[in-house]
Amino acid sequence: MRKMLPRLALAGAGLLLSAAASALDIHEMGGNAIVYDAGSVQAKPQFILLRGTPVEQIVTTDKWVKIREAGGGMGWVERSQLVDRTHVIVTAAVAEIRRAPDANAPIVFTARKDVLLDVADKPASGWVKVQHADGQNGYVLVRSVWGL
Repeated sequence: MRKMLPRLALAGAGLLLSAAASALDIHEMGGNAIVYDAGSVQAKPQFILLRGTPVEQIVTTDKWVKIREAGGGMGWVERSQLVDRTHVIVTAAVAEIRRAPDANAPIVFTARKDVLLDVADKPASGWVKVQHADGQNGYVLVRSVWGL
């Protein structure tokens, strides 16, 4: 029994570490931003992210943040360009936004891949309330979007 306790403690610690590691630190771009291959404006530009695009913060230095976007692209942006998250991006080919958080609720509208949606409320039971830029709102399955 004594030999089993340390093993159980190690297994429990491993579960806690994996849960903590799986939590994403999501922010979004406060404006259009050039993503570089290193933390410097002298580095090579990789691509541009538009204002509102959700990104995962991977590494942070004093002035730079290594980020990952929904498609898996990674690079560095100036830290000052990140703001708190208020958008998600559609990752499904087409996401159905419904009147209520229920798969049988009427569809209010659909959004294609890469469309930004405003987050209107906290996710619950696998759904999140969102709003389109044109004002339409409803609930989308969390698995159809990225940035929460």
